[in-house]
Amino acid sequence: MRIALFATCLADTMFPAAAKATVLLLERLGHEVVFPAGQTCCGQMHINTGYQKDALPLVRRHVQTFEAFDVVVAPSGSCVGSVRHQHAMVAAGEPALAARATSVASRTFELSELLIDVLGVEDVGAYFPHRVTYHPTCHSLRVLRVGDKPMRLLRNVRGLDLVELPAAEQCCGFGGTFSVKNADTSTAMLADKMRHVLGTGADVCTAGDASCLMHIGGGLSRLRTGVRTVHLAEILASTEASS
Repeated sequence: MRIALFATCLADTMFPAAAKATVLLLERLGHEVVFPAGQTCCGQMHINTGYQKDALPLVRRHVQTFEAFDVVVAPSGSCVGSVRHQHAMVAAGEPALAARATSVASRTFELSELLIDVLGVEDVGAYFPHRVTYHPTCHSLRVLRVGDKPMRLLRNVRGLDLVELPAAEQCCGFGGTFSVKNADTSTAMLADKMRHVLGTGADVCTAGDASCLMHIGGGLSRLRTGVRTVHLAEILASTEASS
């Protein structure tokens, strides 16, 4: 299958390993992955902050960049959630663009969705010998409703000791600009999340969104806990040869 990679801003600027791991994993499974060079921000930050008019050119560019592909994947439940549930709304004043945005959205998947729902794979041949806990990010959980797909993939990773995260469905407190506008509340939510992560005894916390991993990982690093955050794509791309 020929799959277009929507890398996302955060992966491109701060977590390139997640995007590279997505490509490595899908190519290992026998698929062709292409990176459309014209891609930019999907506009989620603008939309969520109330700047829908400024988001419209970004939606138009996203549609133009990805509409030629049958399947699009992103290592981000947050950005895929925006493409699926916000793009057509932002383009509502231009019915033709809104229809095109809806079409692109229907072919856009978060990584765990693509693997299980489209490719029909739960065991990707990964090897990751670490004690891991999984944080289900808000957008993947509540917007995309990926359910237990990431956990099903992790359970099939050889060498991985998967431990359940207490109060897993609670937000980590990032929420994009929420963490800037409501710093005290965000920090309190992060403290709860870190307490639960540390309580598992895991040495790795994983998730499907680099934004949440940045928030949680930053807190864990400042406390010098020794627990690191690793994107789901990186775990699934790991093999015995690369470990």
